[in-house]
Amino acid sequence: MAIVKLVIVGGVAAGMSAAARARRLNEQADITVFERGDYVSYANCGLPYYVGGVITFEDDLLLHTPESLRAALNLDVRTGHEVTGIDAENKTVTVQPVTGPETEPFTVPYDKLILSPGADPIRLPLPGFDSDRVHELRTVPDAQQLHALVSDEAADPVRTAVVLGAGFIGLEATEALAARGIDVHLVELVDHVLPPLEAELAYPLKKELERIGVRVHTGVAAEEIVPGEACDLVHLTNGDKLPAELIIASVGVRPATEQFASSGLATERGAIIVDEHGRTNLPDVYAAGDAVLSVDAVTGLKRPVPLAGPANRAGRLIADHIFTPEQARPIPTVQATAIVRVGKLTAAMTGANRASLDEAGIDYQTLHLQPLNHAGYFPGASRISLVAHIDQQGQLLGAQAVGESGVDKRIDVLATAIAAKMPVTDLIDLDFSYSPPYGSAKDPVNFLGMVAQNVMSEKLKLWHPTLLEETTANIDSGTDSPFLLDVRSQAEYNSGHLYGAMLVPHTQIRERLEDILEATNGNTIYVYCASGVRSYLATRILTQAGADARSLSGGFTTATDYFGDRETALITVPTITEQE
Repeated sequence: MAIVKLVIVGGVAAGMSAAARARRLNEQADITVFERGDYVSYANCGLPYYVGGVITFEDDLLLHTPESLRAALNLDVRTGHEVTGIDAENKTVTVQPVTGPETEPFTVPYDKLILSPGADPIRLPLPGFDSDRVHELRTVPDAQQLHALVSDEAADPVRTAVVLGAGFIGLEATEALAARGIDVHLVELVDHVLPPLEAELAYPLKKELERIGVRVHTGVAAEEIVPGEACDLVHLTNGDKLPAELIIASVGVRPATEQFASSGLATERGAIIVDEHGRTNLPDVYAAGDAVLSVDAVTGLKRPVPLAGPANRAGRLIADHIFTPEQARPIPTVQATAIVRVGKLTAAMTGANRASLDEAGIDYQTLHLQPLNHAGYFPGASRISLVAHIDQQGQLLGAQAVGESGVDKRIDVLATAIAAKMPVTDLIDLDFSYSPPYGSAKDPVNFLGMVAQNVMSEKLKLWHPTLLEETTANIDSGTDSPFLLDVRSQAEYNSGHLYGAMLVPHTQIRERLEDILEATNGNTIYVYCASGVRSYLATRILTQAGADARSLSGGFTTATDYFGDRETALITVPTITEQE
């Protein structure tokens, strides 16, 4: 095999995955990695947990050093070196030393070039954003600085903090600070935390953040940071002024590709355009990782996906294409499967959400389930709130879940189902391991398949929390108003119900059937219970009696989570006096 001069720009996930795979495929290749930072291979996903004290030792974050990589894989890894330009015609890169004794830029030839420059944190154009109290959490030095400020060993540990941005890193940083006993404010421009999550699933996360002491501000943004001697003040667009000895900015990232603009490298919105094997428009130049424009597996939309899993896989497959092109598989499209811990809760997602499906113009139906994580009779059972989107042909498009336990394995199964293009009804027949501490004989994934089958066969017609305003707007308007039927118990009804709903417990539907049909005056019956199970049973009885009956997807639980803290007259909760 001919000797190949392979140059890789950037380490960590994609770059180091490509370098390691390249060496395993070609012992004679001359492989050089240039990394602008001080660390080339580290667990960036573990950084918040080091700040929070869960990971005790900094060295646990460092996977490899230039020395260990040379010893194990014979790689020439140069940290503190930034590639600032590409000459595609002469096949060279320009390298600028950032640290160390060298200061002058130099050129390096390549036969093959892999770009993995990553992404840079977005810096807000705010007055005061250059304050020394503003920090980011992307690199090991970032984590080191934050750890020094918040650890118990700090001379004057931080007591108040503001986190800007409630995405994955923002949530992990917030949890880390709260675990240190710091008074934390979390600020998010979107109207709910973790914007990719559906609103009805985000509300439980907000309540959990509040339980661990975090003050959450959604639907607002920072407009100014006013430096002070003891602390800074973060001014919000709603007029609030939040004191902060520490500010963590986590409002997103942008591809780090500006240095390649003059090379003719094709980009879109700053992200590098690649084909199914990671090839750019420049000959013998590949790209992978956070700086690349990825194709969404469900919607076909193109966007950067700054996740470690897709980056690692892409780096490996690019090395395959360089050294064994006849055996190389295409880089898969991305589902953006992701997970995050918030206090006692876990939130996870895979595939498309409502926003991306709407953007892509894809028709879909949304299903809500509220199953238990394992057998209800076994101690410790807890609820999983599960949302799934399916198309008209029964293809699973996306799924999200929030709960205390069992969320991860259900979303991973559903991620596999999406990748395999499995009809959603096939979920019914998946054969899962079962024991009461781990699951139920009918797993939540099985239940999802059953609900989907009932919806597709029209045995179950749904209505959704998103339509509550419309369906309850004219409750008192006369014969054309919708008819709401609560089929829970009297005690559940007393604890809170939809305004204007008639209470008939589901076990009494048959004996009171004539009264219900007379009361509806031929209108659609909008049925609900706590989670959707009893209302489904009720709609089957009503439908077979000739009524047009629909079940509230996910029940009253989903409805209250959807509305969250928003003021609404739709949900009636008795006062303390009434409850007494």
